[in-house]
This record gives sequence, structure tokens and C-alpha cells, in this order.
Amino acid sequence: MTMNSLLRLLTVALSGLCLCACMHAAPAPPPLQPLLTAMRSRPLVLLGEVHDNAAQHALRAQALRLLLEGGARPALLMEQFDRERQPDIAHVLARRGASADEVIAAGAPAAGDMSGWDWALYRPYIALALEYRLALVAANVSRADTRRVAQDGLAALGFDAAVPPGIEAPQAQAIVAGHCGLLDEQQAQRMVGAQVARDQFMATQVEAHAAQGVVLLAGNGHVRSDIGVPRWLAAATRARSVAIGLLEPGDPNAAAFDVTVTTAAQPRPDPCEAMRDSASKR
Repeated sequence: MTMNSLLRLLTVALSGLCLCACMHAAPAPPPLQPLLTAMRSRPLVLLGEVHDNAAQHALRAQALRLLLEGGARPALLMEQFDRERQPDIAHVLARRGASADEVIAAGAPAAGDMSGWDWALYRPYIALALEYRLALVAANVSRADTRRVAQDGLAALGFDAAVPPGIEAPQAQAIVAGHCGLLDEQQAQRMVGAQVARDQFMATQVEAHAAQGVVLLAGNGHVRSDIGVPRWLAAATRARSVAIGLLEPGDPNAAAFDVTVTTAAQPRPDPCEAMRDSASKR
């Protein structure tokens, strides 16, 4: 074999190795396009989140902007605002030049109460609502309402008290898991009522704004198709909706959504450790 032949063989071999290495090193496709495709698939978008996951919020805000740039003008329903604050939000929105921070100040669940929400994560959505003049809708019930439901039941506030077993039992399981197994059955049942009240109210707001289209921003538990908001929608409304879970790796509830998008997990301390410490001090 001549030297030229050897060089040609070596070149081909190295090219193959390079191609193989490049193929193995190719990054996973970014989840923006799958998320945007899902959001465009139905006019009623139930968009989940892990509340503190900054990467998910950045992704959702980017997808929402692209949806709006394409001409959609849905009502933006936000779990972060309680229904009692709707008049205050509307008052700010009516002012020309209102800022996202002014909306947040008006819509915070109670004066001086930020209720644990990291508003920096939600400011981009509110800014988009202002930029595109979207209806901005308070989609949650207050803590006072949920306390009353826990004490007196759903009917006390006009909610549907006929909760199917197929919702109640899995809700209780999810609540116990979310509290690291530290709740007893009675505590979990009281919290089920509060969760169902939130889901029912969110569903009424989806129904009320369905004609113009909706993007509901809420925790993944609320948008689950098996036990969340979709279960309380009329059949015709449900058919026009898509439940999208924004998940972290290893989430066991992926099958509970119409579409899932998985992002990196948010670095955080072990929440169960803090709960156990708190419980041990009682």
C-alpha cells in the first residue's frame, strides 16, 4: 500500500471518529419549540410550573412572547393574584403607562403580604400583559377563603361540594407527598377542600374568558388533567384546552398532563428537611 493510500485511509477514519464524537456530543434540542407548539395547539392553555424554577419561568415567558407576537391575545390568568384584588389590578391597568411593579403592588394577596411568591419571576408575564394589553385576571381564592373551606366545607363559599372520589383521594395523596409525609389524614382532607376550591375557581375563570383564549399560569398540581382544573371544566371547554406540565427530572406525575416539558431542576435545599425541623419543634 502506498503512502498516499495510507493517508487517505487515515483521513477517512479520523473523519468518522469526528462525526461519531460530534453526534454523541450534540446537545438535546431546547424545549422552547415543543412548548410553543403545545401552546399554539389549543386556545385555552393551562400552563404549569414548579413555582421557584427560574429556568421554567424564563422559558414560559419566552414562549408567551412568541405566542403574542404571532397575534394571539389571550386573557392571562394568574394563580398568584387572589380574586379580591381584581378591582385593584383593574384600576392600575386602566392607567396609561402603568408598570409591572405597580400591578404587583396592587395585586399582592394582602397589604404588605407577598405570600411567599418570588415576584421577580412573575414580573415578565405582567410586563407582557401590559405591553400587549391583555386582560390580566386574578385566578386564586384568598387564604381566608381556603381557611373557611377547610373549616366549613366547599358549599360554605358556593363551591361544588360533590367532589368525586377519583379527585379527592389522589389530591390527598399529592398533598401528603408535598408535605413530606408529615400530615395526618385529617389534615390532608382539610387541605383537599382548599385545593379543590382553588381548582374550581380557576376553572370558572377559564370558562369566563374562553371566548378570547386563555393562558393560565399555575402550579403543576392545578393543571393536572386527572385531578386539577381540567376536571372542573365543561366538556366543550376541556376539548379546547391543553394541560402542559413544566416538570423537573424524575417527576412521577408526567402522565397527568396532555403535554410535558422537562427542564433542569432548580437548585434548592431539601424542603423536607426544613419541614421535619419545623415539625420537631412543635
